Amino acid sequence: MSSNGKPTPQPPAAAAATGNGNGAGGPPKMYQRPIYRPPQAPAKRRRGRSCPFSFCCCFFWTVLVVLLLAFLAAVAGGAFYLLYRPHRPAFTLTAARVTKLSLSSSATAPALTDAIDVTLTARNPNKKLVYLYDDFTVTAATAANAVPLGEASVPGFAHDAGNITVIKATVSASALAVDPTAAASDVKKSGEFPVTLDLETKAGVRVGGLRTKKIGILVHCDGVKVAAPAPPPAPAKKKKLAKAAADAPAPVAAADDEAPAPPAPAATVARVCQVRIRVKIWKWTF
Repeated sequence: MSSNGKPTPQPPAAAAATGNGNGAGGPPKMYQRPIYRPPQAPAKRRRGRSCPFSFCCCFFWTVLVVLLLAFLAAVAGGAFYLLYRPHRPAFTLTAARVTKLSLSSSATAPALTDAIDVTLTARNPNKKLVYLYDDFTVTAATAANAVPLGEASVPGFAHDAGNITVIKATVSASALAVDPTAAASDVKKSGEFPVTLDLETKAGVRVGGLRTKKIGILVHCDGVKVAAPAPPPAPAKKKKLAKAAADAPAPVAAADDEAPAPPAPAATVARVCQVRIRVKIWKWTF
């Protein structure tokens, strides 16, 4: 307003500022303060994106560790071989003799009763290694159709370096049920027939104060021929005693009793046996 009471005209820009923004009159526009929003941290990457990289790293380090262990084992094995020159033990079957052999004549379920004396020599060719054997399980069978001929057990022992040990065992079976066809073909009551002999045990190595873990070994002897014992001699006839000497007390031998069958001569075979390592993987043994 002016001093004389008349309103002072306003410029168009001022009139527009007092309006509602559309050029028309109205209430003044309220000032709105912007809402404060705190700064947000950058979103983390999902783990799924880094999985391929982590897998590659783990695989790389695993392969590297395996290769390093294999290299160290190869170096240690080479050093051990150069230092001690290890050799496998040598087993030789020197004699085998059948002392008893009987096979029933049943056509459906024949029973086998036998006894076979075997002698082996075990030699340790090493100069510094000592072999430690558990108990041996000795089994025999025919070579053609693997008809079992019995089994035996031999106590274990410590085989010193450069030592030769003699092993004796009697493989026997009593009324053992066998396959009629295979037994009739393989087991000869007269004459020779080939058999195989197996010794199974676990063995470890001792070098000074160091002992290795025991592993299974199999000693296999084949190409052995044995002969059945000779049949017993016929019973002698009963001698007649004189009537005059009947009253005199004199021991009379029972001539009717059958004499035992003489054993078959021992077969000197000198067969070198194979020594195999038995590796067990889960349920299977190789």
